[in-house]
Amino acid sequence: MPLVGAVGLGVATSLLVVAQAVLLGRVIADAFPGGASLDQVSDELWILVAVVAARALCAFGFETSGRLGARRVVGELRASLTAQILEKRPAGLRGQRAGELVTNAVQGLSSLEAYFARYLPQLVLAVVVPVVILIYVFPHDLAAGTILLVTLPIIPLFMILIGLAARTATERRWRTLSLLSAHFLDAVKGLQTLRANDRAQRQVETLRETGEQYREQTMVTLRIAFLSSLVLELAAMMGTALVAAAVAIQLINGGLGFATALTVLLLAPELYLPIRMVGQQFHASTDGLTAANKCFEVLETPAAVSVPAAPLPSPDPRIGPLVLENVSFAYEGRGEAVLESVNLTINPGEQLALVGPSGQGKSTIAALILRLLEPQSGRIVCDGVDLLDVDPKEWRQQLAWVPQRPTLFSATLAENIRLGRPDADEAELLAACADAGLEPLIDALEQGLETQLGEGQRRLSAGETQRVALARAFLRDAPLVILDEPTAHLDAKSSAEIGDSIARLSRSRSVLLIVHRPTLAAAADRIITLRDSIVVDGEEQR
Repeated sequence: MPLVGAVGLGVATSLLVVAQAVLLGRVIADAFPGGASLDQVSDELWILVAVVAARALCAFGFETSGRLGARRVVGELRASLTAQILEKRPAGLRGQRAGELVTNAVQGLSSLEAYFARYLPQLVLAVVVPVVILIYVFPHDLAAGTILLVTLPIIPLFMILIGLAARTATERRWRTLSLLSAHFLDAVKGLQTLRANDRAQRQVETLRETGEQYREQTMVTLRIAFLSSLVLELAAMMGTALVAAAVAIQLINGGLGFATALTVLLLAPELYLPIRMVGQQFHASTDGLTAANKCFEVLETPAAVSVPAAPLPSPDPRIGPLVLENVSFAYEGRGEAVLESVNLTINPGEQLALVGPSGQGKSTIAALILRLLEPQSGRIVCDGVDLLDVDPKEWRQQLAWVPQRPTLFSATLAENIRLGRPDADEAELLAACADAGLEPLIDALEQGLETQLGEGQRRLSAGETQRVALARAFLRDAPLVILDEPTAHLDAKSSAEIGDSIARLSRSRSVLLIVHRPTLAAAADRIITLRDSIVVDGEEQR
């Protein structure tokens, strides 16, 4: 909600509050002593109805604009969070559990609506309404104005003291909820492993314990919220009682008119009301603010991939070689480097096999070439152009990647294959499926390429999933293909079939093949061995 609009509505509401009290005081004063008829006060009553309606419209405008503002802010925050993960840290956020991130980004940010729709409007009213009321009261009743001015700061003081405790309790509760979400996600993802190792009951106990912690911390937060309401109501009631006593004494002594006394008495609770509501709405908004702070921590995480201000045109791997020059890399939080001064060249049209024990940095080399990570020293050059001087998005258009564990999204089989080329036509899609050996699977599916995959839908085997990833690579038709352990989790027959597809994919393309199986490596033009984070030897195959 724009600040100017909020202030404008706040001023209008404040004036309407005073007008409502003045009109109500006059109507009661006219009707009480002399017993004025309804016709005699009808004009003031209609004006009073109009003022009440206008005040209701202002309240509606506050909340409606707040909700619209909340949707816009939440949408932009989620978009920024997605961009941070996909563009600036495409290799993932280390140290951040998926369940916690999802809880903060979805459920947590949805709670921001209470902050924008209810808390901020009340905050504006808490600033504007007391000022307007005091401006009216002081000239009419100095004693009541003084009491209001002196007692007014007591409520914010209690709000600050209780709010600090509430914020700490809410942050603790939200951390527990995020942990509970992460535990539950881990349990669902690893259900088969837990059952196979007879650890399902232990995971149930862990979830129960975490859930109990969440319940206890929720009760602590609620107790603080109820205590806050009690204290704020008590402070407002005492202030109103003091004003009523002062007004009554002046009214008895004849120092104050009846209509004015009624107006001041009606305005006293109106002065405290927005401040009390700020305290109440603060508790409703703390979940959203806590989640937003967690999301801002992610947004403030330094980018793992830089984008140059004036990027150079992307080089073509078909024209010049891809060269790693003295490349070193270490993951954040690890003391030792994964790669140390690695030198590697992939010539245009060459099939290069990269072999070596697990954990030596082979997949890290693939991630560096894909610009999912950036080297901490050295550089990666293609056709003489440093890849750090190229827009990562444009460079990735030159690449096709078949990871060790391909991801299938909740979409049709056709949409999953078209991931790299959404505009591919039906003929190109079918040709890619044929090259990847997917035709038997498509024929076996009742809905063929329109079969829904993903959670709760058709599940594919490891070999079928790998063929989908190969079909993506065929359809993308990029000049440089990176295959990271494409047969690591397959049996001998499936590996041989995938090997035939890889051979077709490698024709007329540059290929980096990360493998363990000697049969796949033997088909490459050259084999490079990576051991102890460095290249130890290279062998020409033909």
